[in-house]
Formats: sequence, structure tokens, C-alpha cells
Amino acid sequence: MEELVRISRRLSRAVDKLSFADPVTHVYNPLDYARAPHEAYLERFGGTRKEVVLVGMNPGPFGMAQTGVPFGQIEAVRDWMGIEKPVRRIRHAHPKRPIEGFACTRSEVSGARLWGWAKARFPSADRFFARFFVLNYCPLVFLEASGRNRTPDKLPKSERQALERHCDAALVDAIACLKPRHVVGVGGFAEKKIRTALTDCDACLGTILHPSPASPLANRGWAPAAEAQLRELGIQIS
Repeated sequence: MEELVRISRRLSRAVDKLSFADPVTHVYNPLDYARAPHEAYLERFGGTRKEVVLVGMNPGPFGMAQTGVPFGQIEAVRDWMGIEKPVRRIRHAHPKRPIEGFACTRSEVSGARLWGWAKARFPSADRFFARFFVLNYCPLVFLEASGRNRTPDKLPKSERQALERHCDAALVDAIACLKPRHVVGVGGFAEKKIRTALTDCDACLGTILHPSPASPLANRGWAPAAEAQLRELGIQIS
């Protein structure tokens, strides 16, 4: 628990020193301005060894960017996990993507799908987190001048490599802390990153479909598809 907080703060300080050029015009670091709910999540649910760690790509503008929790759709974080902490406003926020914290009225579709599945399949958040934990590989949000979200895989190679050195190190440290039997990338990018970073890890590595609304497969039924993939990896839900 305390170690996860230390890993998070170390990662936050490291990525704050990086710079990114056009077309990225705004970079948000929720490990900093949403530290209170982020660390509440780590402290409340990250204090025990896990069977499965799910690893996402990076924060969405209406999820972790607002709540500090991976895939952090507000209703799920506030009502299901019981976390609601102050989120600081940031300077130079993109006018189309303000940081409103738990007052944000937009819903993160990916988070609604992932946490909606967890809520439907487990009787409580505590029961889910007794076996599972969810992390993001990259902690930063990248926005273009239009307000469009730019994912880390679209960054220039030099920027991406500088970022990934810190993200890889934090992931290795977090997995060493949580000691899971399985590490599962949520989507192809995350799968690639866990396989690159966790070369000395004893956990079984795999992937499930990303719940993004940009995915036609996810739009046809993400929860049953993802659960079937978990079963193929040897992870039984019930």
C-alpha cells in the first residue's frame, strides 16, 4: 500500500520533467492534481497480493483525468468504490477538457464498461479488489489543440521512449509489490507494454479487449467478450 504510493509519486515527478511537442498542446498529470483520490484508491484497494492485475493504456479525459482512478468513471469511483476526494484545478487547462473532478457530468464509456462489469459480477468492490487490481501504464493525458485525445502510441519515437522508460520502471515496481499470478493488458498497446517491461516477471501475461467505444467488437458486447478472454487465460470469475 505505502509502496504503491511511493511508486506513484516517483512516477509523477519523473513524467512532470518531460516535454512534448505539437500536435500535443496540453498534458495533464492526474497523479499530481488528483493525488488525493488516486492515493485513496491505492491505499484502500492495493494493500494485498492480487491474483490478477489489469493494465490499461493511459487516463481518459472523463475518467482518470477527473477522478485519479484508472478507468475512473465518476459514478463507479464515488458510489461503488466509495472514493470522493478533492481534485485540484490546473493551470492552462484545455477549454474543451476542463478538470472538474467529481463535479464532471461527462461519463467515461470505457470506465463505465469495465467497472460496470466488475459491479455486475462481484457483490462488492472489496470482493473484486480481493482478487483484482487495475493500473494504467502511462499516467498522462495528451490533448491536441482541438481537444482531441492523443494516445501515447501516437507520440514521436523520442518522446515515447523517454516516457516509457519511466512507465516501464513503475510498472515493474508495482507488479513486484502486488505479486499477481496474471498481468493482463487491456487492449493491444497495454499488452505490448507489459510484455516489453515484465521480462523477468513470473506472472502469466495476456490481454483482453479494450472497452473503448472506438472498438466495434467492444460495442457488440465488451463484458462477455472480455470475460471469455479471461477464462481462456485461466482466470475464473465464478
